Amino acid sequence: MPTDNFVQTFQLESSSIRGRIVRLGCVLDDILNAHNYPLPISHLVAENITLSIALSSMLKYEGIFTLQAQGDGPLRMLVSDITSEGVVRGCASFDMDRFQNSREQISALRTKESSQNHLAQYLGKGYIAFTVDQGKNCEPYQGIVEIKGSSMVDCVQHYFSQSEQIGTGIKMAVGKRDGKWRAGAIMLQNMPEDKINPNAVIGNLGEDDWRRSMILLNSCTEDEMLSIYIDSNELLLRLFHEEGVRVYERKTVSKGCRCDKQRVENILLTMSTEDIKHISVDEKINMTCEFCSNNYTFDKQDILKKLDFAK
Repeated sequence: MPTDNFVQTFQLESSSIRGRIVRLGCVLDDILNAHNYPLPISHLVAENITLSIALSSMLKYEGIFTLQAQGDGPLRMLVSDITSEGVVRGCASFDMDRFQNSREQISALRTKESSQNHLAQYLGKGYIAFTVDQGKNCEPYQGIVEIKGSSMVDCVQHYFSQSEQIGTGIKMAVGKRDGKWRAGAIMLQNMPEDKINPNAVIGNLGEDDWRRSMILLNSCTEDEMLSIYIDSNELLLRLFHEEGVRVYERKTVSKGCRCDKQRVENILLTMSTEDIKHISVDEKINMTCEFCSNNYTFDKQDILKKLDFAK
């Protein structure tokens, strides 16, 4: 059976157009099952995670790549990050009451809900940000662009066309198969891989090659993208066999979180005494990681003593 949970670089030989394919199975299912998100929120978290993996694979970095979307709608924030070792996580922040009201209005306008147009309806006006953090010795790199379009894919393609001037095409699918979450994405870029240049010209590899490749990409179906029986190499050959496909080594992706009790305690120690007293219940402080839903319990008096000592 084909393997899952990886990102793989490939090249179309006839045109030198480069691409990435992402396939996610149990890693995505485990991340989403740690939460009890409404279905559209889960879809968007899955899309954000999938895109963060595809985008991070373009870069050579040692650290953390983060993809974040923030808006003024009922869905306040989507965030996912992936380390240079391939450890990924993701979560969402939303207002349940506003989300339910928004969802009822949307349901009144159509009979079938589609994950491809949740973004504009639930996130509202805002921005998406791409951040690469390589630690204390390097300045973080960040790209920010206004939310445009109706989906996460629209936003990313807008970023590359406006901010990087790189022709980018993305086909993505997210859904459940046999009750488990799966995702797949193929990203093509009309540029040499080793020349990520803000002055690059869209179409520099030939408009005919680019149009043909995009037509072939868009012929990929959701069932093909999410199938547990079609290997990524087989899928790429189905789509681009006339172009000639050269595939490179796959990079494995795994689920993980960087939270631990000491890190959570350090956050508590940045708070005021009044805030510590306010969030405590029965002399205990319970903190839950938004990414992995792990719960950490602290003794209120112990935290207060450490705050007094720090002063």
